[in-house]
Amino acid sequence: MSLIALFGAAATLIGASASTPGTPAGYIIEATNAESAAAAVRRVGGRITHELPIINGVSALLTSAQVASLRRDSRLKLIEDAPVVTQSSPPFGGIFSSPDIYQRAMVDADLLAAEGINGAGVTIAILDSGLLQSSSYLGTPYMGFSSSGYDLSSSLGYNLNGKYRIAAQYDAINNVVVSAFNMWSADVNDDYGHGTHIASLILSSNTSDPVLRGQPQGIAPMARLINVKAFDANGAATYANVVNGLNWIYTHRTTYGRIGVVNLSFGAKPQSFYWNDPIDQAVMKLWQAGIVVVASAGNFGPSPQTIAVPGNTPYVITVGAMTDNWTPNDQSDDGIASFSSAGPTYEGFIKPELVAPGGHLAGLMNKMEQYLPAHFSQFATGDYWLFQMSGTSQAAAVTTGIVALMLQANPALTPDQIKCRLLTTAAASIRKDGKAAYTVFQQGAGLVNAYSAVHSQAANCANVGLDIAKDIAGTAHYGGPARQDPNSGKFYVVDANGSPLAGDGYLWNAEYERNQGYLWNNGYLWDNGYLWNNGYLWNNGYLWNNGYLWNLSTTTPASAPMKSESWNKQE
Repeated sequence: MSLIALFGAAATLIGASASTPGTPAGYIIEATNAESAAAAVRRVGGRITHELPIINGVSALLTSAQVASLRRDSRLKLIEDAPVVTQSSPPFGGIFSSPDIYQRAMVDADLLAAEGINGAGVTIAILDSGLLQSSSYLGTPYMGFSSSGYDLSSSLGYNLNGKYRIAAQYDAINNVVVSAFNMWSADVNDDYGHGTHIASLILSSNTSDPVLRGQPQGIAPMARLINVKAFDANGAATYANVVNGLNWIYTHRTTYGRIGVVNLSFGAKPQSFYWNDPIDQAVMKLWQAGIVVVASAGNFGPSPQTIAVPGNTPYVITVGAMTDNWTPNDQSDDGIASFSSAGPTYEGFIKPELVAPGGHLAGLMNKMEQYLPAHFSQFATGDYWLFQMSGTSQAAAVTTGIVALMLQANPALTPDQIKCRLLTTAAASIRKDGKAAYTVFQQGAGLVNAYSAVHSQAANCANVGLDIAKDIAGTAHYGGPARQDPNSGKFYVVDANGSPLAGDGYLWNAEYERNQGYLWNNGYLWDNGYLWNNGYLWNNGYLWNNGYLWNLSTTTPASAPMKSESWNKQE
């Protein structure tokens, strides 16, 4: 998952190359509080790059001698920072002849639009590669039409009523706050393209695409936007930059109107328990503060235990990707995208919680100004505004838009209530013979449904048995209900008494192959969600059957692979 676009363009976290003894390298230093971490760094002469109170730490440049000195202090935790680089290999398969914009109808967001539910009054934060800062795109309310007739001049900068809706912009790389009205800033400009694509799927007000039949392209076209840039023009980021962006969102969660939901379309392969990972720690603080966090499951599928950071955090909403197989009017061939990551997490939680459209989604980009559409022009339309991408990044964006619709309809909903209603109204994919087409480790509760989630009254069915305050404080950590058979290696789900569930779909089938004929059936519901959310206290030194032992002291090493939404097969 790129830390930038976990499924549209991928990124890999590469371990920092070994430095000479006197050459400073990047580290994240955590302590009992950020002030103590900063004081420790200053004491040894290191240079602080970001203050990160959201995780009680700082990021800094340190020499090997300074690192050795800090490691002697048992009150400190040092994690070597590592770069995240997007992988821009071209996708395979798929023909982009005309835009296939099927996601609104598939999740029933069009039914909510008829009721006036369109995201109005909700503020969405997107942490990604920025937003295209161009007059031809966002600068003025009217700049004319593109060659194909799409009116894209105001689709992100302005909502359906022509009101400017960018609330704030922040460059997490250089610590620069940009005026929301400065649409020419290089600091938060999206030279890469992924952030613009994700933003358009969430809240584009474009209604001119003929496939839309007059409806807006985005799921929540009236929502407000906060643009946080943590990835550069090459789609590269570091742990420090990402945590810094999350810290800024946390600190400013009420400054520009209450932030209701944050979209994180990026990820990394876990290298520690979730409670030791700095990004996971930061997203837990956001969730605790009342902000819904939507994360990509990852593009490392279809094998089990491939859920990425921060989607491996048990509290957040983790989204896998499905596709209509280029047949929007034929549900029989719909299915989970082969690249979509599957659970369980290493702590035994069932992820993803649900799936959403993420195959070959057409979003906004400009091939004259951004890297991705310029280098992969075969997936751009003739007028250069629409660009096709596949990934769990895109699926997360669709779900983020749905959360905004839910918050407009009921602003009092908590993150746990939002998650509960999404899960209880999702529809699992079943075959024509009535059996589950996928296990819960692949599809979770099933395909998200915006209309049902908005009108749901479900409660107390998400994150049951978990105490996020204790988790953040480090006094208790949790595991989920997934187990692995030591003989077959298959994963299965147990109930509160530890007995295996016999229901269809609760067993991972290592022989799984994608077949045709899947049917999304609203009558097939997964139980309230307590099965995986009813966590138990995790013990130190739990040994998985793969022989890899993680202890509570394990932290993310420099070699931790972090991947943004990189190129996937267009499914």
